[in-house]
Amino acid sequence: MSAWPLPESFPSSSGTVRWNRLGSPDGRPLVLLHGTPFSSYVWRAVARSLAREHQVFVWDMPGYGRSQMYAGQDVSLAAQGRVFTELLDHWGLAEPLVVAHDFGGAVALRAHLLHDAAYRALALVDPVALAPWGSPFFRLVREHAEVFEQLPAALHQALVREYVASTGGPGPHPAVLERLVGPWLGESGQPAFYRQIAQADQRYTDEIQDRYAGISVPTLICWGEEDAWIPVARGRELADRVPGARWEPIAHAGHLVQEDAPAELTAALLAFLGRVP
Repeated sequence: MSAWPLPESFPSSSGTVRWNRLGSPDGRPLVLLHGTPFSSYVWRAVARSLAREHQVFVWDMPGYGRSQMYAGQDVSLAAQGRVFTELLDHWGLAEPLVVAHDFGGAVALRAHLLHDAAYRALALVDPVALAPWGSPFFRLVREHAEVFEQLPAALHQALVREYVASTGGPGPHPAVLERLVGPWLGESGQPAFYRQIAQADQRYTDEIQDRYAGISVPTLICWGEEDAWIPVARGRELADRVPGARWEPIAHAGHLVQEDAPAELTAALLAFLGRVP
């Protein structure tokens, strides 16, 4: 499997963030945000394609992937929205193109609506944006995180693997699945997995969802039609709430559209971004 380096570091307010920049420095800046329980690794194919025409920034959120994980860390949506705003300032990006998936969609929306982060355009891919959200499994773990943290390592690994594999559609290739599970294993990874679920509070989207009607930047909403985590009807509702939003369902794809249909997703993003002045 090809490498996915994140050689750069940024000391954010919620821990060290690992990041990278792809493409020409002369290209229009574009930032990719991952969801949970994933990392920027899910964007690797799409990012490399977009980097042909754009300057692409990828990063692992604090508490995810290769970024810092530690006890007591604030990895909530509120914290991630602040960190993203800090990163945009660190990168010197005043008005980038933003593409965000899942939990990253809520992060991008909070940064824009609550922290005045300005975007040239916003593309949301199966985002966490409207209540209710969280599967029965997700809610069970959130309510009993301290119990699940004590699972033997082998049982924890099996649980995470089955959870990540339950996104609907074709799902990730076995080798990719192991790569996505890997950061959640071991002395720091196992508690970090339950920490991020325990802090996933719906109030962080309740705070902003009435503001979606005020979004004025060009917006694309893509959705895997076989998403097993957030139903496609939620995507249509979100598209109706955002003025002028372009709606792009993607066939034969589940929640991890980047893995199930990377070519179709890239084509939809390029067509949308190509219309943005």
